[in-house]
Amino acid sequence: MVLTPCGLRFRGVRLPCSIGRGGVSTNKREGDGATPAGSHHITGLLYRADRMARPAPWAVPIRPGDLWSDDSMDAHYNHLVRAPHEFSHECLRRADPLYDLILLTDWNWPDATPGRGSAIFVHQWRRPGYPTEGCIALSRANLHRIAALAPPGTRLIVPAPTIGS
Repeated sequence: MVLTPCGLRFRGVRLPCSIGRGGVSTNKREGDGATPAGSHHITGLLYRADRMARPAPWAVPIRPGDLWSDDSMDAHYNHLVRAPHEFSHECLRRADPLYDLILLTDWNWPDATPGRGSAIFVHQWRRPGYPTEGCIALSRANLHRIAALAPPGTRLIVPAPTIGS
């Protein structure tokens, strides 16, 4: 997978996508809304078993109480944690469909550097062109297509921005 100015290229097909409201950054920081440049890898696949069938044999259901720590003071920063959790976190089992299917990446994981940014997922978009908080988002259909064909280890290349872009 390669992020291009025209979308996410996957297996020779360009798929429309959204990126972080902060654009692409070579200096990612927690809360900046940027999508980090670099060569990343898919490390996991989470899905809502109450909303869909298992999308791939290696997919893991999102359980009630599954959270993702986004607090750089937390010893479990940028990792899956369980409720109750005293530090700042993101709920993975959302009321909306954005996290019904999540491809996890190795951005700042597994050995997270505090403040470098957490949770760069590939997930469903709100609508075409609507920015994320740093993740890459696609239509539900295209996300399902990728999830079925992108096992752990699949590369996700996000090129650094060029001067003037």
